[in-house]
This record gives sequence, structure tokens and C-alpha cells, in this order.
Amino acid sequence: MEVRSFETAPVYTTKDGSSVRALFEFGEVARNQSLVEAALPPGGSTERHLHRRSEELYVVLEGGGEMEIERERRAVSVGDVVLIPPGARHQITATEDGPLRFLCCCSPPYRHEDTVLDA
Repeated sequence: MEVRSFETAPVYTTKDGSSVRALFEFGEVARNQSLVEAALPPGGSTERHLHRRSEELYVVLEGGGEMEIERERRAVSVGDVVLIPPGARHQITATEDGPLRFLCCCSPPYRHEDTVLDA
């Protein structure tokens, strides 16, 4: 049995500039998916990007913000789950009220090489 904790998860910065806690990363134990906790400061956002192969799920844990997928925008808040298809340009922005914290699950697992930043 493999159990991970937010408190001991290693922190790193993804290619889109997000600071994440890696619970299961790069297919090291969970071979077909990765799971990280991401956090953005008030008003902060990821850089708009896409993943060529990975499908993503964002699960909002704290705060609120705006999710953009292929230029479509929608407010998100605690309890919302967002599906991001492979190849879809996307960006998430925290409200000015407070930080935004969310889980991000990728399948296949997140890889820097699979991430394409907007030019």
C-alpha cells in the first residue's frame, strides 16, 4: 500500500510556473497518472499552456478563481472539478480575495516535455 501526505510531499515548479506538491509524480509509483496539489496566490495564474498527451482533472480545494479552456471562461470554486482534454489550451487564475488551492491529476503522468507554453 502506498500512502502519501501533503506535509511530506516534495515541492517543485512546473513548466507553466505553478508551485506544486507532488503526491504521485511522473509515473514513479502510479504508472498511469500523476497527482499534485497546486497553489496560486491571490490574483496569481498559471501561464496559458497545453499538454499534447495528458488529460487533466482539476479539483478545487480552497478559494476560487477563473478557469479558461480554449478561450471559454468560467468561475470555479471549492468542490468544482474541471476536465481538461489533451491538446486544449488552458489557464487558471485565482481571485483577488485569497489563494487558490487545487489538486491536479494527469493521465498519462505529467511531463515537462508534454507541456507547450503559449508563445
